[in-house]
Amino acid sequence: AYVTLEPCSHHGQTPPCAGALVAAGIARVVAPIADPDPRVAGAGFAALRAAGVEVVDGVEAAAAAELNLGFLTHRRLGRPAVTLKLATTLDGRIATASGESRWITGPSARDFGHLLRAEHDAVMVGAETARLDDPELTCRLPGLEERSPIRVIADTGARLPPDSVLARSAREVPVLVLAGGSARPEARQTLEAAGVRVLSVAEGADGHIDLAAGLRALGGEGITRLLVEGGGRLAASLLSAGLVDRLVHIRAGAVMGADGRPAIGPLGLARLAELHRFHRLSVRPLGPDSVETFQAVPAAAGASK
Repeated sequence: AYVTLEPCSHHGQTPPCAGALVAAGIARVVAPIADPDPRVAGAGFAALRAAGVEVVDGVEAAAAAELNLGFLTHRRLGRPAVTLKLATTLDGRIATASGESRWITGPSARDFGHLLRAEHDAVMVGAETARLDDPELTCRLPGLEERSPIRVIADTGARLPPDSVLARSAREVPVLVLAGGSARPEARQTLEAAGVRVLSVAEGADGHIDLAAGLRALGGEGITRLLVEGGGRLAASLLSAGLVDRLVHIRAGAVMGADGRPAIGPLGLARLAELHRFHRLSVRPLGPDSVETFQAVPAAAGASK
């Protein structure tokens, strides 16, 4: 039998997978990586070997780690794997100074963005993006409409307008607001009356929600893959906190100039050694645009490059 993760050895929603393989008479199991869940963590492999099953591990481990990124991150860190999506001009701008942004990229790139939403459990934007853009944040690809992710708003004050597209559609596609303790009870109640769930999250020293705590709250909701679509301040905050695992950069062949709005807000870096570095995994065209996918380089490794 070929599996993508160590077979479990505990009773959860289903009986132990390792026991099922033994009962089925499987003589050889090929698995790329161990399950980091403390309830498993090698016990599945041990149970198979104890039953006389040959176990081959480590095969295509990197590919399996990518496939299981959300699950592995959730089990190891208690939060979802975070993919930051940027759709920009060549010089990293997402809107003109007046706020016009539709559309910088072409139809193929926008379809790809919808596919990304379908591949994630949830999609998150900041409060300002939710207020200014009034987005739907659903997947609108034909045949994948039912794969729309949970919509998450990082909104310290719970100020999402109750007449926004998000709030008005919350009973059809779930909406979660990550709010701080300073949010007014009336604001929470107004959103909850519209069908929006409001999760209380600790605030940081800057007066905004603690994003690490917010991600752990999402992990507690069973969310393992989170797509972040903006805006610039939210992107900068996640990067500064070391909470971005993947970065997907869609670029249009256009230049806007420094008066356009940047995709990433100030990071306060003074030295090159402080750069947030990423390793490119892939690049491909999307009609007239291109998309690059990157994996975060751990801080210690990045400092040596």
